[in-house]
Amino acid sequence: MVRTPESERFRPVESWLMKSKTKIWFLLSIALGFLGASWMAGAQVPSRVVGTIAAIDGSTLTVKTDQGQAVKVVVPTTAALKRIAPGEKDLSKAETIQFSDLAVGDRALVKLDPNAPAGVSQALQIVAIKQSDLAQKQQKDRDDWQLRGVGGLVKSVDAAAGVIVLTSGSGATAKTITVHTTKATTLKRYAPTSVRFDAAQPAPIDAIHAGDQLRARGAKNADGTEIAAEDVVSGTFRNISGTVTSVDTTGSTLLVKDLATKKQVTIHITADAQMRRLPDRMAQALAARFKGSPSGSQSGGGSTVAPASDGAAPAPQRSGQGQWGGAGGQGGQGGGQWGGQNGGAPGGQGGQWAGRGGGDPQQILNRAPAIQLGDLQKGEAVMLVSTDGTTEVTAITLLAGVEPLLEAPAASRDLLANWSVGANTPDVAQ
Repeated sequence: MVRTPESERFRPVESWLMKSKTKIWFLLSIALGFLGASWMAGAQVPSRVVGTIAAIDGSTLTVKTDQGQAVKVVVPTTAALKRIAPGEKDLSKAETIQFSDLAVGDRALVKLDPNAPAGVSQALQIVAIKQSDLAQKQQKDRDDWQLRGVGGLVKSVDAAAGVIVLTSGSGATAKTITVHTTKATTLKRYAPTSVRFDAAQPAPIDAIHAGDQLRARGAKNADGTEIAAEDVVSGTFRNISGTVTSVDTTGSTLLVKDLATKKQVTIHITADAQMRRLPDRMAQALAARFKGSPSGSQSGGGSTVAPASDGAAPAPQRSGQGQWGGAGGQGGQGGGQWGGQNGGAPGGQGGQWAGRGGGDPQQILNRAPAIQLGDLQKGEAVMLVSTDGTTEVTAITLLAGVEPLLEAPAASRDLLANWSVGANTPDVAQ
């Protein structure tokens, strides 16, 4: 009897094991692939929606998020509905409300039900802030920044001592302001592409540099040259004064020749850009003010730029700003309550222009008519504040009709810098 070698006897078994092993690994890889895909799909599903109620249809809310998306949310009768006061962080103080108490314009934080049917955004809990309550709180904050705030360009920073020195105004209105900070001072930094106060991020004092724009709020001394800051917000931006070379409404850009560098700069205009045009008399009055006109408000034509009859300072409105700023499910931006800042933006020079017949220049600029990119013409002068950049920037604020102001470029840049940082006021009503 011929004996089969051991290697030959086990070869069929080894072959079967190898084939089975291949099949096992193949099936395992498929299973892991499906598992990974399922996990990624689940990870991309937001756990909440933050924004403003744009519409109510039956039991469905349409919430416009801070990123401009319209999200339809089904609200079942089992959903917990609460209303909280602006700035309140303790949900135990929220009052229970009915679905009928919700209204278009209310700010809403919607916690989504993870067990809802696929493709359906269903509310598990809604915490809302009444539109009128939030508007009142924002106005109060704006008034406080106006009354107790200072602003200017950073001259120096002593991080160890917690002291920041600002320069504010120009000519007869120029002064130096010393900002004192402590460990209790809230320090924030504007996002690189925004001057939205609600999008400002916490940042240490050593993040502030000379040339930055800064606003502080707190207790000031009698002449406003020193302030014990409770809140500080700063940012690095570029000021550009120049003439329009071309306008591309399709690409949402314009080309501007910078008068300082003599170089062309491509300006990107986004939906968040604030664009206004100064009427001729307003521009002349501001130019006269910077040139040291005795009255501080009279132009060559004898016009006076005066506050509106109601004394109010209508600020430009923005959608998706205010309490609970930031992307749903991502923690948002700006700290504060649920990722946002529940106040109005800092504004004003703390009365720097009070009693000069023309009011705060920021208020004057806020009254200038809003314009669109297509309203700009080749060859006209513009002043703008933009993101930092050399050949391409994104406009934050842009002012047209500024030919008279370009005769005092340093003062004009200071005016626009202060206006750009302080003019954007959160609005959740849109």
